[in-house]
Amino acid sequence: MDTGADSRPGDVRTAGAVAGAGAAGPSGSAGSGTAPSGAAGAAGAAGAAGSGSPGAGFARQPAGPGGACVFVKPDGAQRLGHTGWGFRVTGTDRWEYGAVENPSNALYTPPGGDIGAWHARGTYARMLSDMSRGGLLRARGSGRSAGTPVAGGPAHPYSRYRCTSSPRGDVTAARVMIRTVAGRGFLVGVDPRTGEFGSRDCLDATYDILKAYRARHLTPAFPAEIPNVWVETLVLWSDHELTAG
Repeated sequence: MDTGADSRPGDVRTAGAVAGAGAAGPSGSAGSGTAPSGAAGAAGAAGAAGSGSPGAGFARQPAGPGGACVFVKPDGAQRLGHTGWGFRVTGTDRWEYGAVENPSNALYTPPGGDIGAWHARGTYARMLSDMSRGGLLRARGSGRSAGTPVAGGPAHPYSRYRCTSSPRGDVTAARVMIRTVAGRGFLVGVDPRTGEFGSRDCLDATYDILKAYRARHLTPAFPAEIPNVWVETLVLWSDHELTAG
């Protein structure tokens, strides 16, 4: 499966499929894309133009050559919190970022099912701009002829982010984990296949991808841990508000 090694800034992928060229547009597992909602703006324009400088109101990116960020929707998931992730392509001004949005709000989706997994690539400014607008606002796939709004998008945008610098990052391992996360389904509670308690939710996706990247100061995430609580354990990570540019 294509990991997006040659994608342009702002390309958005769901389960590895390209959607758009140069503009942040959502996609589904079938690879069909739609135009973004509100993807313009000062910071977004800076990202599309290849600028590594964030727009007004955005903090500077962590000192390189590597780095990682966690994005937070504090009001998501019935106010338990929702997280997304980002990591720097080591030694460059490009970042990869995404989330598991779980548009059905179901506590269990079997492996291979639609869990709203997406990822994109762009400058640091483009990443912040995209995430400040809710990340993936609409998803289109083989079973979504008109595009279904992702729960928690416009009403509960990513409004906070925390970042840490890194002297290096395992980008290859992180990209492998992106594919793993997209195909493993969603779970919070008892797995009906095994009868075991566990989770494969947005926080697990964030943690597993950043762990594969070898992000520094990354606190372990335990099964079914509350995202808003876990975010507070990220010691030595910067802490910023995120507002739409």
